[in-house]
Amino acid sequence: MQAYIVGGAVRDELLGLPVVDRDWVVVGATPEEMTAAGFRPVGRDFPVFLHPETHEEYALARTERKSGRGYKGFTVYSAPDVTLEQDLARRDVTINAMAKDEAGRLIDPFGGARDLREGVLRHVGEAFAEDPVRILRVARFAARFAFGIAEETLALMRRMVGAGEVEHLVAERVWQELARGLAEPHPERMFEVLERCGALQRLLSEIAPDAATLAALERVARYRYSVTVRFALLAWPLGAEGEPRLRALCDRLRVPGDARELALLACHLAEALRGAAAASPGGLLEILKRADAFRRADRFTQLLAVARFAEPGAAMERGAARLERALAAAGTVDAGAIAREAQAPAEIAARLERAREQAIAAAAG
Repeated sequence: MQAYIVGGAVRDELLGLPVVDRDWVVVGATPEEMTAAGFRPVGRDFPVFLHPETHEEYALARTERKSGRGYKGFTVYSAPDVTLEQDLARRDVTINAMAKDEAGRLIDPFGGARDLREGVLRHVGEAFAEDPVRILRVARFAARFAFGIAEETLALMRRMVGAGEVEHLVAERVWQELARGLAEPHPERMFEVLERCGALQRLLSEIAPDAATLAALERVARYRYSVTVRFALLAWPLGAEGEPRLRALCDRLRVPGDARELALLACHLAEALRGAAAASPGGLLEILKRADAFRRADRFTQLLAVARFAEPGAAMERGAARLERALAAAGTVDAGAIAREAQAPAEIAARLERAREQAIAAAAG
């Protein structure tokens, strides 16, 4: 029985990055031997065990054979005769197909260390084409490391798209990889890769970003804004007329509520926010009401961040600043006092509206 650290832990160590999680592959062992040694089985689809002390994952070396469409259509073979190289050969790209033995010696049968030095994402073998999720993973790694894509890998990805493999991806997995890619330091690179291989129109035709949106994503990543804000940036150019397409995309990918809400708000209010610099006090109040800013101030702050990154410039900055002052001023109005003084429920709303507009007029500039 021999154990090896594999995959991302080896890659990140070679890059000088912090190693958060370590995954191990065990060669020459059976499930019974692992259990007898105190490991706890946790794998459902293939034999994975938790170390009795460190609780790190130890997987038995395995091979995979394509048996159906999509990323779940595989038959797994795991036995003591599966070698480390066979296990590494099933991995996606060379920089993830390296291992270190317990003495710290690097095992790199596919040139992953070279590709790390050269900043290249290269598939390990033709088995890459058996799993369409790998197209998304390559795009995500490009967003993380700003690496280029080997021409032969890009050509293979194009063939996979042409063969219809991406149509078999589960919606939740598409969103998972999209969200992870959006969170990376270079999210615009993910969309560039998906565009180059033809997958963007197949997977995200509703929000395929233009050059301005990619530039906005590059800017927002420098300030480490949330995935929610980054996803809303993709929605901003659609405008109100694009709301039905965005809703369809969110339904199809099962986008979480917070990301969905902000993206739809960005669509719905983009034009109004563009006009906020010249809006009247009543117009500013109307924007605040449409954005539900009095109840959802944090979300409104996110919306203004989307607007500023999407359309940087003096006009948008002035409009966003006026809205911030308007919200603060309107928030000083004592709604409780107005309610106590009003004679009828209908009067409360009218008086509150007038008071807020007057406060905005005095503060918004």
